[in-house]
Amino acid sequence: MKDLNATVTCQDGTTLSVQASWSHYCEPRDDFGPYLTVEVGFPSVAPPSSWMEYCENPDRPTNTVYGRVPVALVRQFIAEHGGMVSGELPEMADRVGVA
Repeated sequence: MKDLNATVTCQDGTTLSVQASWSHYCEPRDDFGPYLTVEVGFPSVAPPSSWMEYCENPDRPTNTVYGRVPVALVRQFIAEHGGMVSGELPEMADRVGVA
């Protein structure tokens, strides 16, 4: 089983878990990537409304999992919070647009 990535912490203190493997909601669903979509869990602040279609529990936006989130949205979210200062990301595909 693939090890979990360490929680991402952004410059402004926002945290989120970003995972991808055969056992996560991602594409491709394997342990190798590069990934087009990833699973994001338990963000410390509510993600933008564009993430709600991926949300398991919209009533609790910081206490839920977001499945198959396009990597472009994840990169944008991290950038909007000042960039990543610690943690790990799965290998995400480059230049992937948002539908």
